[in-house]
Amino acid sequence: MTTTAPPAPALERNRWGLSPDAVDLRRPPRPERPLTVAAHPQRLVLDLARTAVVVVDMQNDFCHPQGWLAGIGVDISGAREPIAPIAGLLPVLREAGVPVVWVNWGNRPDQANLPPGVRHVYDGDGTGGGIGSTASPSGSPVLTTDAWAAAVVDELEIAPEDVCVDKYRMSGFPDSPLDSILRNLRVDTLLFAGVNADQCVLATLTDAANLGYDVVMLEDGVGTTSPEFCMQATVYNVRQCFGFTALGSDLEAALAAQEQG
Repeated sequence: MTTTAPPAPALERNRWGLSPDAVDLRRPPRPERPLTVAAHPQRLVLDLARTAVVVVDMQNDFCHPQGWLAGIGVDISGAREPIAPIAGLLPVLREAGVPVVWVNWGNRPDQANLPPGVRHVYDGDGTGGGIGSTASPSGSPVLTTDAWAAAVVDELEIAPEDVCVDKYRMSGFPDSPLDSILRNLRVDTLLFAGVNADQCVLATLTDAANLGYDVVMLEDGVGTTSPEFCMQATVYNVRQCFGFTALGSDLEAALAAQEQG
């Protein structure tokens, strides 16, 4: 007996009606689910039916004491700060029907698709200590697909209905199926969480804005190992140039109030 895996959320949201003699090109209806939330530079009304949350790079190599960053002497406390807020927010968003998309470094073991500029970021002196190296405390190959190093930290749960996307650049869009997945999810608004706020989160958010998505960075859901002025500049630029910032805690409160109302 053969079984068929349940359709991915994206396939459920963007499909035709099929029968032997007809094709119905109307997609499944998605009634609006408005939610008002405090944000900057202005208050927002989100349509939860057209919103997804994108969680970037909450991986062992960045956030775990045995990961690559800690192994090269970086203080990872800033990368760990978003763990608890994200862990609290994601179940609430899932309950509200908001898709969760995990976007993480998951490089090919042979690095065949990585240009020198990407490899240089993690191996600045060319001694081989970057992507794919096993010199970190864990011994797991740095940011390599299916390795412990590239896995999401244990404190964060990937639910069966979540979507996972490997990325190969600071931004999650180039050379990946992220845009296709989001469009099949039929979302317009993206909430951003993860690390580093001023690097991979910002790069992915910027590309999303350039592709026409509405972008909202959750300030308590992002962190960085960079100096504080980098975070300040990131928040300023997101508000000034690309979209909005909000607090995940305010989003949770608004959802709770809506449920009670």
